[in-house]
Amino acid sequence: MIRLLLALALAVLSGTAVQAQTFPKFTGLVVDDANVLPPDVEASLTQKLEALQRDTKRQLVVVTIGDAQGYPLSDYGYQLGRAWGVGLKDADNGVILMIAPNNPKGQRGPRIEVGRGLEPIVTDALAGTIVRGQMMPLLNEGNVPQAMVAGADALIAQLRASPEEAQAKVDAAVQEFNRTHQRKAGGGGIGIGGILFWLFVFFIVIIPLIRRVRGRRYRGGDSDLPIVLWTIGSEIARHSGGWSSGGGGWSSGDGGGGGGWGDGGFTGGGGGDFGGGGASGDW
Repeated sequence: MIRLLLALALAVLSGTAVQAQTFPKFTGLVVDDANVLPPDVEASLTQKLEALQRDTKRQLVVVTIGDAQGYPLSDYGYQLGRAWGVGLKDADNGVILMIAPNNPKGQRGPRIEVGRGLEPIVTDALAGTIVRGQMMPLLNEGNVPQAMVAGADALIAQLRASPEEAQAKVDAAVQEFNRTHQRKAGGGGIGIGGILFWLFVFFIVIIPLIRRVRGRRYRGGDSDLPIVLWTIGSEIARHSGGWSSGGGGWSSGDGGGGGGWGDGGFTGGGGGDFGGGGASGDW
């Protein structure tokens, strides 16, 4: 229900917010747009990511953002994955690990953005565990390169793991979240009260804002409302499903139909279906 409302909002906004964003060129599996990764670190990461892609047909991209243009990383990453087509077509098995070191403190990330095809494997809870456990301690010491390496290594290990090993990590991450937030195992989801609340938000708040920003655009004015609306949409997407271990299972490989990795080995495979899954830090 909530994802449907989000899809409607994003469809209406497609003529405003998306056009306002620009992204770095997809030049490799490591895109150091902020120029914070030493050459040896970038080369080592590239080698690991290429091996992962070759062996598993899953695509992990590491990005440092020089200018997020005022967008929260959750919104920026969602659109970046779509623009680059990260992951195989029909499998949507791409993950983006990003950071924006030039953003204000507390808004620099890191951010793990997960394609829909990998959401059962890299759940919000697991992504949050990687951000908090592997990356934030290093970032708080000012060691951005090693933080990105640590995050990438943790994601690579999960993407290479057998289904049983991957599920065990997912379950452990959920248990950790439940303990930390004193939440009963098995809880989650959204009740009728939550549905009614988001219906109210959509029709009473979001739709009027959309009409205002579209009208202003046609009159030639600029507005920050697209950023606000993308933020609302991202929050709805991230919180609509709760923290669960996922369901349905998965296979150890992603065949996926169509697409391909391109001659350069770093172009998107025609995927890019990112639904807001993942986690962010507040470095």
